[in-house]
Amino acid sequence: MGNCLAVEESTLQKPHLLLLHANTNTNANANGETTPSLREDCGVKEAEARSTSMMAKNVIDLRKSAGYSNIDIFTYEEMKLATKNFRLDQILGEGGFGIVYKGVVDENVREGYKSTQVAIKELNPEGFQGDREWLAEVNYLGQLSHPNLVKLIGYCCEGEHRLLIYEYMASGSLESHLFRRFTHLMTTMIGVCVTMPWPTRMKIALAAAKGLAFLHGIERSIIYRDFKTANILLDADYNAKLSDFGLAKDGPMGDQTHVSTRVMGTYGYAAPEYIMTGHLTARSDVYGFGVVLLELLIGRRVMDKSRSSREHNLVDWARPVLLNNRKLLRILDPRMEGQYSARVAQKVANLANQCISQNPRGRPTMSQVVEILETVQTPVGILEDVLLRSQGSGVTLYENLMSTPDEKKPPK
Repeated sequence: MGNCLAVEESTLQKPHLLLLHANTNTNANANGETTPSLREDCGVKEAEARSTSMMAKNVIDLRKSAGYSNIDIFTYEEMKLATKNFRLDQILGEGGFGIVYKGVVDENVREGYKSTQVAIKELNPEGFQGDREWLAEVNYLGQLSHPNLVKLIGYCCEGEHRLLIYEYMASGSLESHLFRRFTHLMTTMIGVCVTMPWPTRMKIALAAAKGLAFLHGIERSIIYRDFKTANILLDADYNAKLSDFGLAKDGPMGDQTHVSTRVMGTYGYAAPEYIMTGHLTARSDVYGFGVVLLELLIGRRVMDKSRSSREHNLVDWARPVLLNNRKLLRILDPRMEGQYSARVAQKVANLANQCISQNPRGRPTMSQVVEILETVQTPVGILEDVLLRSQGSGVTLYENLMSTPDEKKPPK
């Protein structure tokens, strides 16, 4: 995905269970590879907690309305100016939605507009996503505001053109940082510390958890439904924000315990009970969060067919090890060696294990996840010291900074 919003690519063969009553497509990762994904023709239900009079039910309805007060409506000509006529060197990513461009909206685009870097997603009318999914993002992000949700700056809905204009996230996706292979030249250019360190990973985990907790905690809850590394975007300071609300659904109301939907999402991240029944709850998002937390800890993709058959699925492979303190330290991402204490690693692994519980009632709420992750954050001063000393020294920094004498250290 790179410095852009989550994008999708061509269809891959899916397990029979997830194909029932579902349209299929895939998500492109930062290496240009694809991960299986399922999407539905995604409408947006009226929500009690949000202004139902403002919720556009279709594109015609949106055009008749005044839009949302906190987002701008752009013309297609303005979008051409912002992207230098959609020039090829402005492309950030491409997939089933269409092409994502980097752009600038300034006085040359609209008189009096403060210069703003943006990411512009243009819907491909022949792609896997359509008007309703595009509209879902406008409706949700047009009304929601939170530090850990990507900001929708505006949209263009002119003729057959459908574009979404977001704040530009300079550091791209979490997926691109965890799984991209850096060349020697890139390593030389950006310094020796190209691997995302432990403190940064925990900072991102906390921020993403806060985003989900916000969605679950509003009066009419929202179930995000597509939580994965590709949908977590990072700004220049590695502050994380959730993007891509095309699959988001209003949560259950009143006495309802769940929302019944067709099974949609991305393989490996979808909760097992949701796959089996189509019953969607906030705990479905918690499962997806647990999977991402595993990816942060271990540094592997949730689905990786390049590994031995027993290691294809990260959750199935790692689950038996998460509560075994000795074995746990052996499977953690070796690129983070020496950057954490055994006690803290075990605490985070235990949290991940709870989140991926087969029993949804055994999973914590996202507010509880936030509380736990807040206790494992590294103070800014110590973080700077860790990064400074780790460059070429080989010193096990966290053994000195955070460990107690009786704690086991990560294996050499």
